Amino acid sequence: MKRLITSLIGLTAVVLIATPTALAAQVGVKIAFVDSRLILQQTPGYTAADSQFTRELGSWRAEVQRLQASLDSAARSFEQSSVILSPSARDAKRQDLIQQQATLETRAADLETRAATRQRELLDPIEQRVNLAIEQVRALGNYAMIFDVGSPGSGIVAADRSLDLTQVVIDELTKPAN
Repeated sequence: MKRLITSLIGLTAVVLIATPTALAAQVGVKIAFVDSRLILQQTPGYTAADSQFTRELGSWRAEVQRLQASLDSAARSFEQSSVILSPSARDAKRQDLIQQQATLETRAADLETRAATRQRELLDPIEQRVNLAIEQVRALGNYAMIFDVGSPGSGIVAADRSLDLTQVVIDELTKPAN
Protein backbone atom coordinates (compact mmCIF):
# COMPACT_ATOMS: atom_id res chain seq x y z
CA MET A 1 0.00 0.00 0.00
CA LYS A 2 2.78 2.41 0.96
CA ARG A 3 4.61 1.60 -2.27
CA LEU A 4 1.43 2.23 -4.30
CA ILE A 5 0.92 5.64 -2.65
CA THR A 6 4.57 6.59 -3.24
CA SER A 7 4.26 5.55 -6.89
CA LEU A 8 1.07 7.55 -7.34
CA ILE A 9 2.62 10.63 -5.76
CA GLY A 10 5.66 10.31 -8.03
CA LEU A 11 3.46 9.83 -11.13
CA THR A 12 1.33 12.84 -10.16
CA ALA A 13 4.46 14.99 -9.75
CA VAL A 14 5.74 13.94 -13.20
CA VAL A 15 2.36 14.69 -14.79
CA LEU A 16 2.13 18.10 -13.07
CA ILE A 17 5.65 19.02 -14.12
CA ALA A 18 5.40 17.67 -17.67
CA THR A 19 1.88 18.96 -18.38
CA PRO A 20 2.73 22.68 -18.85
CA THR A 21 5.62 21.81 -21.18
CA ALA A 22 3.58 19.26 -23.11
CA LEU A 23 0.63 21.64 -23.30
CA ALA A 24 2.90 24.45 -24.47
CA ALA A 25 4.31 22.19 -27.19
CA GLN A 26 0.80 21.15 -28.31
CA VAL A 27 -0.44 24.71 -28.69
CA GLY A 28 2.79 25.91 -30.29
CA VAL A 29 3.99 28.09 -27.44
CA LYS A 30 7.75 28.46 -27.37
CA ILE A 31 9.68 28.83 -24.14
CA ALA A 32 13.40 29.19 -23.50
CA PHE A 33 15.88 30.30 -20.89
CA VAL A 34 19.00 32.43 -20.48
CA ASP A 35 21.64 32.86 -17.81
CA SER A 36 21.66 36.61 -17.21
CA ARG A 37 24.85 36.45 -15.14
CA LEU A 38 26.80 35.02 -18.09
CA ILE A 39 25.19 37.51 -20.47
CA LEU A 40 26.04 40.44 -18.21
CA GLN A 41 29.67 39.33 -17.91
CA GLN A 42 29.95 39.20 -21.72
CA THR A 43 28.21 42.52 -22.34
CA PRO A 44 30.48 45.25 -23.73
CA GLY A 45 31.23 47.79 -21.03
CA TYR A 46 30.44 45.51 -18.09
CA THR A 47 34.05 44.67 -17.21
CA ALA A 48 35.08 48.34 -17.23
CA ALA A 49 32.06 49.38 -15.14
CA ASP A 50 32.63 46.55 -12.67
CA SER A 51 36.34 47.43 -12.36
CA GLN A 52 35.57 51.09 -11.80
CA PHE A 53 33.01 50.24 -9.13
CA THR A 54 35.46 47.87 -7.43
CA ARG A 55 38.12 50.60 -7.33
CA GLU A 56 35.73 53.16 -5.91
CA LEU A 57 34.38 50.69 -3.38
CA GLY A 58 37.95 49.92 -2.29
CA SER A 59 38.66 53.57 -1.53
CA TRP A 60 35.41 53.87 0.45
CA ARG A 61 36.22 50.75 2.44
CA ALA A 62 39.72 52.10 3.14
CA GLU A 63 38.18 55.29 4.52
CA VAL A 64 35.93 53.32 6.87
CA GLN A 65 38.89 51.19 7.95
CA ARG A 66 40.92 54.34 8.73
CA LEU A 67 38.06 55.72 10.83
CA GLN A 68 37.71 52.38 12.63
CA ALA A 69 41.47 52.25 13.31
CA SER A 70 41.36 55.78 14.72
CA LEU A 71 38.45 54.85 16.97
CA ASP A 72 40.20 51.67 18.11
CA SER A 73 43.36 53.63 18.89
CA ALA A 74 41.41 56.22 20.87
CA ALA A 75 39.62 53.45 22.80
CA ARG A 76 42.94 51.76 23.67
CA SER A 77 44.38 55.09 24.78
CA PHE A 78 41.31 55.71 26.93
CA GLU A 79 41.60 52.27 28.53
CA GLN A 80 45.26 52.84 29.40
CA SER A 81 44.79 56.32 30.81
CA SER A 82 41.35 56.02 32.40
CA VAL A 83 42.69 55.08 35.83
CA ILE A 84 44.68 58.28 36.12
CA LEU A 85 41.94 60.58 34.80
CA SER A 86 39.55 62.44 37.03
CA PRO A 87 35.92 61.31 36.85
CA SER A 88 34.94 64.38 34.82
CA ALA A 89 37.85 63.90 32.39
CA ARG A 90 36.97 60.20 32.09
CA ASP A 91 33.34 61.08 31.28
CA ALA A 92 34.48 63.67 28.71
CA LYS A 93 36.77 61.11 27.01
CA ARG A 94 33.98 58.53 27.07
CA GLN A 95 31.64 61.04 25.38
CA ASP A 96 34.32 61.75 22.78
CA LEU A 97 34.53 58.02 22.04
CA ILE A 98 30.76 57.76 21.75
CA GLN A 99 30.74 60.73 19.35
CA GLN A 100 33.59 59.23 17.32
CA GLN A 101 31.66 55.92 17.11
CA ALA A 102 28.53 57.75 15.95
CA THR A 103 30.57 59.62 13.32
CA LEU A 104 32.02 56.34 12.09
CA GLU A 105 28.58 54.70 11.84
CA THR A 106 27.11 57.71 10.02
CA ARG A 107 29.98 57.88 7.55
CA ALA A 108 29.84 54.11 6.93
CA ALA A 109 26.10 54.34 6.24
CA ASP A 110 26.65 57.31 3.91
CA LEU A 111 29.34 55.44 2.00
CA GLU A 112 27.15 52.34 1.76
CA THR A 113 24.33 54.42 0.27
CA ARG A 114 26.80 56.12 -2.06
CA ALA A 115 28.17 52.74 -3.16
CA ALA A 116 24.70 51.38 -3.92
CA THR A 117 23.84 54.51 -5.90
CA ARG A 118 27.11 54.38 -7.83
CA GLN A 119 26.66 50.70 -8.62
CA ARG A 120 23.20 51.46 -10.05
CA GLU A 121 24.63 54.38 -12.08
CA LEU A 122 27.26 52.14 -13.62
CA LEU A 123 25.25 48.95 -14.12
CA ASP A 124 21.68 50.07 -14.86
CA PRO A 125 22.44 51.16 -18.46
CA ILE A 126 24.19 47.84 -19.11
CA GLU A 127 21.35 45.84 -17.56
CA GLN A 128 18.84 47.80 -19.66
CA ARG A 129 20.78 46.84 -22.82
CA VAL A 130 20.75 43.19 -21.71
CA ASN A 131 17.00 43.29 -21.07
CA LEU A 132 16.40 44.92 -24.46
CA ALA A 133 18.49 42.25 -26.20
CA ILE A 134 16.59 39.48 -24.40
CA GLU A 135 13.30 41.06 -25.44
CA GLN A 136 14.52 41.35 -29.06
CA VAL A 137 15.54 37.68 -29.12
CA ARG A 138 12.18 36.75 -27.56
CA ALA A 139 10.22 38.73 -30.14
CA LEU A 140 12.30 37.57 -33.14
CA GLY A 141 12.07 33.93 -32.06
CA ASN A 142 8.38 34.24 -31.20
CA TYR A 143 8.99 32.93 -27.67
CA ALA A 144 6.13 33.26 -25.21
CA MET A 145 8.51 33.27 -22.23
CA ILE A 146 12.21 33.32 -21.50
CA PHE A 147 13.22 32.29 -18.01
CA ASP A 148 16.39 33.46 -16.26
CA VAL A 149 18.28 30.57 -14.68
CA GLY A 150 20.96 33.00 -13.47
CA SER A 151 18.55 34.87 -11.24
CA PRO A 152 18.62 33.98 -7.55
CA GLY A 153 15.57 31.93 -6.66
CA SER A 154 14.66 31.16 -10.26
CA GLY A 155 13.42 27.76 -9.19
CA ILE A 156 14.74 26.14 -12.35
CA VAL A 157 17.01 23.27 -11.39
CA ALA A 158 17.29 21.50 -14.74
CA ALA A 159 16.35 22.31 -18.32
CA ASP A 160 16.89 21.03 -21.85
CA ARG A 161 20.05 22.75 -23.13
CA SER A 162 18.46 23.17 -26.54
CA LEU A 163 16.22 25.81 -24.93
CA ASP A 164 19.23 27.88 -23.79
CA LEU A 165 19.35 31.24 -25.62
CA THR A 166 22.21 32.70 -23.57
CA GLN A 167 24.69 32.70 -26.46
CA VAL A 168 22.06 34.07 -28.86
CA VAL A 169 21.55 37.06 -26.55
CA ILE A 170 25.31 37.55 -26.12
CA ASP A 171 25.68 37.51 -29.91
CA GLU A 172 22.89 40.11 -30.17
CA LEU A 173 24.66 42.35 -27.66
CA THR A 174 28.10 42.04 -29.22
CA LYS A 175 27.22 42.28 -32.90
CA PRO A 176 28.49 45.39 -34.64
CA ALA A 177 25.97 48.21 -34.98
CA ASN A 178 24.58 48.71 -38.46
